[in-house]
Amino acid sequence: MTTHDYIMTMRSVKIAELKARLSEYLRYVRRGHVVTILDRDTPVARVVPMEGADALRVRQPAKRVRKLQDVPLPRPLRVGLDVVDLLLEERQGER
Repeated sequence: MTTHDYIMTMRSVKIAELKARLSEYLRYVRRGHVVTILDRDTPVARVVPMEGADALRVRQPAKRVRKLQDVPLPRPLRVGLDVVDLLLEERQGER
């Protein structure tokens, strides 16, 4: 439900719809609109934009982050068993 006023547009939303589409309503509020939350058609809360808050900014990743291909792999474990033999033995038990 949308109510038009002289200065602003206020949207009302029921709790179930707010839960289902929370991100969409938060983007709506971030653009400067107000959302009234209804519990069985009774207003219970109002979500308003933060005053003086900076807009969302995307920052560059930290310099210390390496590319995945640059991360060294651990040394292989030295075990005295043949892994293929263990796998075949395990699979034989299922038959």
